[in-house]
Amino acid sequence: MENSELIKELVRQKYSEIALQDKETNQAACCGSGCCSTEIYNIMNDDYTALNGYNPDADLGLGCGLPTQFAKIRKGDTVIDLGSGAGNDCFIARNETGEDGRVIGIDFTSAMIEKARANVQKLGFTNVEFRQGDIERIPVSTNVADVIVSNCVLNLVPDKDKVFKEIFRVLKPGGHFSISDIVLVGNLPEALRKDAEMYAGCVSGAIQKEVYMELIKLNGFSDITVQKEKVIHIPDDILNH
Repeated sequence: MENSELIKELVRQKYSEIALQDKETNQAACCGSGCCSTEIYNIMNDDYTALNGYNPDADLGLGCGLPTQFAKIRKGDTVIDLGSGAGNDCFIARNETGEDGRVIGIDFTSAMIEKARANVQKLGFTNVEFRQGDIERIPVSTNVADVIVSNCVLNLVPDKDKVFKEIFRVLKPGGHFSISDIVLVGNLPEALRKDAEMYAGCVSGAIQKEVYMELIKLNGFSDITVQKEKVIHIPDDILNH
């Protein structure tokens, strides 16, 4: 499945379904995709429940790290979350940036946007908003964000180079990003790499770590630090899929 628009449509359909599922169902799957492993429960997702600002209604169990933990968000910052889902990282970020800051969540799935907007309405936050859009073309003006966060989303995007170009455009001079993502060290089996379902499940859309890091540098970023790494071994029933 090479066509990027077909990939995007598949991801949109899958994550529309996920928006209607509960956290337990999503966690028992590969990034919520409902793929094939019985062993993959919770190997991607980190525990948010102890973080200030956590809201259980916004936690769909879809992440692969805690990007806000390393984002160095300050009071009054403008924060953008790419692939914001039901709003989990946005509400954590809002706790950091405070009432004087601003948080913008971007997601291209209408069902996720609806869920996130319902959550923010219940919480009564006036400085958190959610916009529907493609993160290859972020629907935000240039030089807006102090900090950009993203959690297990860029691996789903066909053109990661475009996303990093957009991140550079949207950040203020001196701004920074904190991204949790999945990268490859070694090679996936060819059948798995081309599997459309596994693309929506976070695995086959991942690229080699050195390529990922080089894309960041080529798009103008410097002082790049890998804050935390964890090895995820893909279970045999997925590799044999």
